[in-house]
Amino acid sequence: MAELMASTGAYMSAPRMEGTSAPTFLPTIGTMQSSFQPYETYPNTTPLRRSLTTLPWRASNYYGTARVNSAVPNAYSMPEPHSEKYSLTQVDSIKVPPIFAAARDSLYTRYTPNDWTVSNLGHHLVADKVRIGSERVRLDASRLCRELDDKTKRAQEDIGKKLGDRLGDIDYWRTEVKHETDNILTEIESLDRAKAALEKVLVETENPLKIATECLYNREKRQGIDLVHDDVERVLIKEVDNIKQCQEDIRRMIQTANNQISLDRAAQHELEKDLGDKIIAHRLDSVAHQLRNNSRGINFYEGIERIDNTVSVPLSWAEFSNNNIQRSKSERLATVNVRRNIEQLMNRVAESIGDNWNNVNAAFADRIKEYVDARNRLQNHLAKVLQEIFDMEKNIELMKKCIQEKEAPMQVAQTRLVTRVRRPNVEACRDVVQHRLVEEVYEIGETVEQLRTKLRESEMALQRLLRAKVSLEHDLAVKNNSILVDREKCLGTRKTLPWSSMVAVY
Repeated sequence: MAELMASTGAYMSAPRMEGTSAPTFLPTIGTMQSSFQPYETYPNTTPLRRSLTTLPWRASNYYGTARVNSAVPNAYSMPEPHSEKYSLTQVDSIKVPPIFAAARDSLYTRYTPNDWTVSNLGHHLVADKVRIGSERVRLDASRLCRELDDKTKRAQEDIGKKLGDRLGDIDYWRTEVKHETDNILTEIESLDRAKAALEKVLVETENPLKIATECLYNREKRQGIDLVHDDVERVLIKEVDNIKQCQEDIRRMIQTANNQISLDRAAQHELEKDLGDKIIAHRLDSVAHQLRNNSRGINFYEGIERIDNTVSVPLSWAEFSNNNIQRSKSERLATVNVRRNIEQLMNRVAESIGDNWNNVNAAFADRIKEYVDARNRLQNHLAKVLQEIFDMEKNIELMKKCIQEKEAPMQVAQTRLVTRVRRPNVEACRDVVQHRLVEEVYEIGETVEQLRTKLRESEMALQRLLRAKVSLEHDLAVKNNSILVDREKCLGTRKTLPWSSMVAVY
């Protein structure tokens, strides 16, 4: 077996004995090798035959590591039984080969007849004990089922009665809340009509205010020097201030009405929310009241009993609805007072707008007349400047023509000089012709320079005329724009006062 384990690369130790007397010394390696004989009594020894020539010598297999005495050879170790009662004396003398170590160990793990009898008696006692306990549990469970069934039925009947009482309470408060909701809705509609009439008065004042404001905005479109803070602008600002002052009291009253409506809506919202909650609660409690053990739709909801989403108790629940009703009554009384104040304010702002309207129209007429006179004077000056520009442009064209006519003589003179430069040797004489050609070139150059100087002066004069023309045209355009703004865009929208009857009916 050792050869087989060595050939596979594994190591198997033999069983070790404890408490066996043995020599206190180990033999030498040479003695062990000379005294070792292969064990060949097992049938078919050829596959497992030990060989000193084919297998390496492993001295560590001879001595095992014992817990008591490490000097005992593995070949002679024999485990002893723990008790004389389990001793197998008939096989003690048998020396089991080391290859049958597992078979040898199994001889000492078998039970005795005494162990078999004790085991059976133990099983009988355990079965009787378990059976008696099971019978007792079964009887207790049967009795508990009957008691709990009665308890469950009584609890269902009690809950059904309480659900019926709860439905009656919900019906009572639902009726009260619905009645108060109808009352607050009626009062809100009355205040809405009164506020609408007051807003109609405010809209009537918006038309002249819009026209006056647009006139101010349109006059901002005036250009240049015409952006004057004149009488027209002063009376327009006065008109706007007067209309806004008239509107201030109306807006304050409208704000008061809006605030009261908001309070009424808040009270209505609380009532409607309370009413809706009560309708839902009544429907849910009715469904719960009608549920029975054989009803469809019932199911298990594990852990629902641990969820507590309640937010009130019966006393606070009733006080909540009562507080909503009392709040609604208080808001209804305040709404009546607001409507009376609105009725007293409706016709207070209709007297001063007409006078301001007429004053602004008169100021516009005077200012437009001034614009027309200034425009006529500008047109006369512009006509004179345009005529002078025409004459100056003709003069500049004449001078440019003269300068161009001097180009041919200059080319002839310069070409003659270039031609005479090619004269050879002594023939390149500085004669009278040479002197005159040079003088001619200088004279023509001075003439052209004088003409160009005068041309520049003429062009500068033309530029000044053009700037004057542009300035006059710009000022004329400014005046035309101012006339357009005041006559067409402003005074044209103020032909009639956009004012109708302010008697509000609601």
